[in-house]
Amino acid sequence: MSALGAFTFVLHSHLPYARLAGRWPHGEEWIHEAAVETYIPLLQALYDLKEEGVQYKLTVGITPILAEQLADADVLRNLDLYIEDKLERATHDLERFSQPSMGRRGKYTDDDEEEDDFDDDFDDDDDFDDDFEDDDLDDDFDDDFEDDDDFDDDEEELFNRQRPPAEAAPLPWWERHRPEAIALAQYYQNFFEGTQRALTVRFKGDLIGAFRQLQDEGYIEIVTSAATHGYLPLLGTDSAITGQMATGVRSYRRHFGRDPRGVWLPECAYRPAFYTDDKKIRFGIEKFVAEQGLTVFFTETHLVTGGQPVGMAAGEVLGAYGAPKRRYVIPINVVEGSGTTFQPYWVANSAKRQSKANSGVAVIARNNRLGMQVWSASTGYPGDGAYREFHRKDDVSGLQYWRVTGHEVDLGAKELWHPDWAAEKVDQHARHFCGMVEEELAAYHDATGEFGLIACNYDTELFGHWWFEGVAWLKQVLRTLAATPRIALTTASEFIAQHPPQELINLPEGSWGSGGAHFMWDNEDTHWMWEPIHDAEMRMQCLADKYGDTGDPILTAVLNQAARELLLMEASDWPFLVTTGQARQYAVQRFSQHSERFYELTRGLERHEPNAAYAAELWEMDKVYPDLDFHDWCSR
Repeated sequence: MSALGAFTFVLHSHLPYARLAGRWPHGEEWIHEAAVETYIPLLQALYDLKEEGVQYKLTVGITPILAEQLADADVLRNLDLYIEDKLERATHDLERFSQPSMGRRGKYTDDDEEEDDFDDDFDDDDDFDDDFEDDDLDDDFDDDFEDDDDFDDDEEELFNRQRPPAEAAPLPWWERHRPEAIALAQYYQNFFEGTQRALTVRFKGDLIGAFRQLQDEGYIEIVTSAATHGYLPLLGTDSAITGQMATGVRSYRRHFGRDPRGVWLPECAYRPAFYTDDKKIRFGIEKFVAEQGLTVFFTETHLVTGGQPVGMAAGEVLGAYGAPKRRYVIPINVVEGSGTTFQPYWVANSAKRQSKANSGVAVIARNNRLGMQVWSASTGYPGDGAYREFHRKDDVSGLQYWRVTGHEVDLGAKELWHPDWAAEKVDQHARHFCGMVEEELAAYHDATGEFGLIACNYDTELFGHWWFEGVAWLKQVLRTLAATPRIALTTASEFIAQHPPQELINLPEGSWGSGGAHFMWDNEDTHWMWEPIHDAEMRMQCLADKYGDTGDPILTAVLNQAARELLLMEASDWPFLVTTGQARQYAVQRFSQHSERFYELTRGLERHEPNAAYAAELWEMDKVYPDLDFHDWCSR
């Protein structure tokens, strides 16, 4: 039986730059937490499938800044310490839960969240938040901490948090030598031991190498992104966009040993060409994608399906500091008809007003119906009562022992988690999802006679971190779909190569953020960030032009470090965290640090006094993109 259509997961893996950035709750532990709960379990699942002989395929995005950190020796050494700490906590819980009915307990930390302090963070999230309400999942790092700006580079403080002296108090009812609690502590002990063994033995301490091997063997396609996840539509110069893209591609080649073919635009944010106030053309994002030899990117549903443009794309002014309507080279209403998420499209060169020129870059939009089966906590799988509850944590160890129980159930009333119950739900939900995939592709084929594609785009960290059972669900879905003759598993660029787009589309401006526009990154709380960013981008361009022919290694090193600080300053994470209120002070401090470092370096260059010692000191702090080239910031 021949396949009716194709399917690919598109998993977007990204975390902010946090190397040696301090202790809990912010900083490098973001990376360790995601590695332990998401990246290592995902790799184990994919290698298990490979060893079973399952011929699966999927698309995995790893942003360059994440790849740099996962390959960093200091980050990996600290990851070992983090796992040891988690294992110690599970072991301590096992001893504690095995005690008689009365005992002593301590507080996990003074900064720990109140049990009833959780919010519906998807309402403020950048990912599909306009599609639903009242969700109680969050995919933005960790909502447990908002106001801590204490980051300390002391390794002992970073990874060995001391518990305060225990206070005399009766053990809560659920800890009193209950077999269920003891079994859960044993579960976690086994989980962390298995994770430690996978990291050190199965993957030999090389997570990036493990992903690379899967790509080399044809199981996954790894797509790249902009270097530090800079929000491309709002960058002030074309050279700034080129610097983000070229640095990201160069990093990809170094880590994965080949040229990338696909790219995840940060926040799925796209902007067509437009006229500046002095009547010059700013090129559309597709031009910068094509210049790097990339062939496909991904976008939000409404940019392709013909939904009404929103926010900036509709010429709205957003908030008190909104930007004026752009004067697009090709008016937005030129988009002809409604597209479909079942087919890719060639993106028109939006700088060519008089002709429909093909940019040579394809776009794939996410399937909304299937996407929401996972994204929505209220109507999707992760909100099922049997799955582990993310928000309630033990106040001694910080481990999570409860299940969702119900949407209306207060955190204090959550019931104990039963992993075996959750495993049954994983099987049910995997079968349901695979049935929906087949149903959607069959319906599209019956209606059009076309071989369709379903792309389901998710943040990778949703699986394992926010939805603990999500990795097991992914594994079961891939196993089932690989055995379904009517569905062909594929990757993004493979589908484009085998089924080239038949139509051209003029995409409107937008993102997958709130309202489909740029509000999450440029609003009255964050607009102050963009003036120094744009000023720094122009300064970098001027310096790159001025010293473009230099052969002086000192000048080159200082210019490269200035560009490195600019990239880190441009990260979309900082305004996003300010907007959501999650880790606001941390984001402001990181943004300000990179801004101050950039200006200190460039002031020296402008005085013809390049500070090589300072640049070398900053390199030791940042240690990303060793092959960065400041020439990428030269004007065109």
